Parts: sequence; C-alpha cells; structure tokens
Amino acid sequence: MNIDTVVSLPHAIAELVNDDDTIALEGFSHLIPFAAGHEIIRQSITGLTFCRMTPDLLSDMMIAAGCVDRLVCSFFASGSAGSLYEIRRRIESHDPAPLPVEEYSHHAMTLRYHAGAARLPFAPISSFVGSDIPGINPDIRSVLDPYTGKRVHVVPPLNPDVTIIHAQRADRRGNVQIWGITGAQQEAVYAADRVIVTVEEIVDDEVVRADPNRTLIPAHAVDAICHIPTGAHPSYVQGAYDRDNAFYREWTPISKDPEALRAWIDTHIRSTRDHAEYLEAIGGTRIAALRMAPRPSGSVDYGTRPSNDDVLTERSPR
Repeated sequence: MNIDTVVSLPHAIAELVNDDDTIALEGFSHLIPFAAGHEIIRQSITGLTFCRMTPDLLSDMMIAAGCVDRLVCSFFASGSAGSLYEIRRRIESHDPAPLPVEEYSHHAMTLRYHAGAARLPFAPISSFVGSDIPGINPDIRSVLDPYTGKRVHVVPPLNPDVTIIHAQRADRRGNVQIWGITGAQQEAVYAADRVIVTVEEIVDDEVVRADPNRTLIPAHAVDAICHIPTGAHPSYVQGAYDRDNAFYREWTPISKDPEALRAWIDTHIRSTRDHAEYLEAIGGTRIAALRMAPRPSGSVDYGTRPSNDDVLTERSPR
C-alpha cells in the first residue's frame, strides 16, 4: 500500500486542529515544534488546552496570541535565559486575563501520556512523596496499592485531540526518525487522536529501512507529515543547527513588555505567510550561523540472509 502523508503545514493545521482542542506540542530541549505553533497563531485558532513539558517561549507566544485558554504543564522555563513574562502576568496578576494551570512534574507528565497511550485509567507514581504539587493539583490523587496495602499517588491519562512534534526526518509514508534527546514524543503521539509531524527532511523509504531502530514514530500513528526545514527555531535540532541562544536572551525584554510582545508576534508571525517568511524576518545570516558541521555516527551492520546462490558457492569444492 503506497500512502503519501506529506501535506503543507497550513493544510495540516487547518484540517487537524480545531478551536477548543486539547493539543500537545512536545520536544524536549531540542525538536520543539515552533513552526507548527506559529501556524496555529496565523490561523487564529483559539480556546486550546495546551499541553507541554517545560512550557517555554512557544507557550508564551501562543498564550499572548490568544490561542490558549488552559495550560497543562511541568516546570516553567525559558531555556535558562530568563522569565516567561506573559505566563507570569496571566498567573500572578490575571493580566489581561487569568490562565488556569494544571501543573505536574516531568515524570508525571510522561506517565500521563503513557497512560493515555495505553488507554489506562491512571498511572501510579512514587516521586510525589514529600512534594507540594499534589496539594495544588486535585487531579493528583492516591489509591490503595492492592499488593502492599500502602497508599500511592496516581495521575490521570492524558489523551490530546492532537499531538504535534518535530523530527529530523521521515519518509513519505510517515515513518518518523529521531536521534539525540527524546522526551515524551512517542507517548504523546500514541496518546492522541490525531498527529502532525514537521520534519527537517523527507527521505526515501530505503533510508528509513536501512536504519530501522531510529524510527521512533511508525507510519500507522501519523496523520500528516510536513516538510519544514529549520522548523524548530529558535530551539535546536541535533545534527542540523544549534539553539539560537541570543534569541532566548532577547525574549526576556520582549515578553516583559506586553506591547513589544504583541508587536513581535504581529511582525514575525501574523505578517508572515509561512515559516520560510518567518526565517527571512529573523534574518538569513543569523540562521546560517546556527548550522552545524557534519559529525556522522558510527555505522552498524544489520546483516542479511544469503541467497541460495551464495550458499551453493560457499559449499562448492575448490
């Protein structure tokens, strides 16, 4: 069966993301799907419940753009480069409106995706012992362990309507390959009803088949593949480009000023037609300076069965 899942990012977002959806945009440290988040802003999709481990600059942008009504997350951070002032305004001052937040630990968020992917009613977790988080999140509960008789914390499954991730490459069928740090992408994909993957490169089937262990997301779990080079900027993609650390430092004064933040969104996202124009607005020289030199990993030999002719040749008398 020859199924081509490759579509444009605007088409994928328009077809698969709806107002009031619960969406997960995952990628841990690198491979953060910024381009997809920007397209959601361009299409003025609203009412979203936004799920993400480490809400970061992308969360700040989408909340400031009016796309997000609720945040489900763990560990607020902007890449160790400052504060997320739009999120702070919403939580601390309800300015310009309050932002309901459902907070977990990284481990708990991963377990929620895992329970969602396995269609389990909950997942047990032991690392909340001594933590204050259960006291601020009523969805973290405790049950009686039927084996020991002790009580154990549990977290509910997380089943997004849509999960969006970024990756290094995929074939046209939708087999997605990732290397470097992986977070909860696989769990978040399997937990979702619909899945969009943006990638740096579309490759032939043979490339994926030659290195099957790197396929983190198989084709049957993917609804749309979108070819978006540099689609994780300003985060990084292992083997392709470095993190734009200057951008992260610049975000602090931008997000601290509500007018400057909304002006940045209007100029760099809403006024650009697509991700390519966004990169032009950021600056070609700046993007080029982030490119990495090649450093291939070692190769492995998967082996193949010898043909009958090969076997006969080996057994023939000399």
